[in-house]
Amino acid sequence: MTYDIVVSGGGIAGLAAAAAFGAEGHSVLCLDPAPPVTDRNAEGADLRTTAFLQPAQAFLDEIGLWARLADHAMPLQVMRIVDAGGEEAKARVTKEFNASDISDKPFGWNLPNWLLRREFVAHLDAMQNVTFRAGVGTVSLFTREAEARVGLSDGTKVRCKLVIAADGRNSPMRKAAGIDAQTTRFGQKALAFAVTHPIPHGNVSTEIHRTGGPFTFVPLPDLDGRPSSAIVWMEEGPNAEALLALDTDAFEEAMTARSCSLFGPLTLASRRTIWPIISQHADRLSGERLALVAEAAHVVPPIGAQGLNMSLKDIGALRDLARQAGGDIGNRKMLDAYHQNRIADIRARVAGITLLNRTSMLSAQPLRDIRATGLDALYTLKPVRKTLMQLGLGARGA
Repeated sequence: MTYDIVVSGGGIAGLAAAAAFGAEGHSVLCLDPAPPVTDRNAEGADLRTTAFLQPAQAFLDEIGLWARLADHAMPLQVMRIVDAGGEEAKARVTKEFNASDISDKPFGWNLPNWLLRREFVAHLDAMQNVTFRAGVGTVSLFTREAEARVGLSDGTKVRCKLVIAADGRNSPMRKAAGIDAQTTRFGQKALAFAVTHPIPHGNVSTEIHRTGGPFTFVPLPDLDGRPSSAIVWMEEGPNAEALLALDTDAFEEAMTARSCSLFGPLTLASRRTIWPIISQHADRLSGERLALVAEAAHVVPPIGAQGLNMSLKDIGALRDLARQAGGDIGNRKMLDAYHQNRIADIRARVAGITLLNRTSMLSAQPLRDIRATGLDALYTLKPVRKTLMQLGLGARGA
C-alpha cells in the first residue's frame, strides 16, 4: 500500500495531523496501536483536558475540526495564579490575567481529551482520503532519498513520501531514525480527575502554588447541576502515589485542603489517573522522510497550557512548508526548513516551563517567599504582564 503520508500515533496530535494533511488533499494513513477510548466512563479514558489557546483554535477551525468542538468548549477568559506558600495552606497572593487586556477573545477554550478523540476520529471517518487504523502501530522505518517504508505491527509494510511521528515521548519512529532526546526528570507525578464544587468557577482557570507543583482548576461545563472543574495535581512521586491510594473521603479532604478551599468542599466526580512528569526535547525534529511533532519532539509539564498548543504549531508549520514543496512533500529541503522553523521556539519553551515547574516545587519557606514576591512584581508591571500573556498565547517569538 502506498500513501502520501503515514502518521504514526493516533492521539490528539496525530489525529489533528491526519486531518490537517487530509484537508490539503493528501492521502493519509494514521496508525495507533491502541484503539481510542472515546467514552468518559470507559476504562482507560483520558480524563485530562486541553485548553486550546487562540492560535490553536484558529488552526483547528482552518482544518475543519473546530465546528465539531465549539458546542462542547468552555471559554477561558481569566487565568488566575495563587501563591499559597505561607506557613498555612491559604492564598496569600492572588493575581488574575484577563484576556481582555490583550484581545477581544478568551485566552482559550477547554475540552476533555476523551471527547477530543471521539470528535477527531468521527471527522477522519468522514474524509475519503484519510484512513485511521486503530490497533495497528509502527515498528520499523526504512528510508531512502525518494520514499519511506514503514513496517507495521500486523506484519505488513506501507510506502509513503513523508512519515509524521506523533507517537509520544517514547516515539518508536524517532528511535528507528536514530534521533536522541534530552530528558529532565523531576521526581514528580500528576493526578488528573474531575470534581464538582459549590462555588462557580466563572470560566476562570486557577493555578495554586504551594509545594510539589501546581494544583490547577480548569473550567468544565456543569455536571449534574453543579459547577465542575478538571484538576491536575502535581506532587512529588511518593506523595502522588499515596494520594492515589486514599479512599474517596480522605482524598476529598486532602484535595479540598490543597485547594485552600477556594471553591468550597470538592467532590470527586471521576476516577483518578496518574502519570509521570518530565520535560524532553529531541535533538533534531527531522530525519530522512521523517518529521517529529508533538511529544515525539517535545514534552513539557502541564503548566500554562503549552503542550498540545506547541504540537499544533508543529503541525501548522509542517503543513505550510508542505504547500511550498509541491508534489515532493517530505524532501530534504522541506524537512530541514521544518527543523529550523521550530527548534528555537521549542527549546525556549521547554526551558521556560522547566524553570516554572522547578519554582512551583519549592519547599523551603524563604524560597517560597521569594516566589510570591516575584509573582507580585511581575503582575504589577503592566507591560511585563501583557508580554507574558502574549508569550503564553504564542503571539510573540519565545
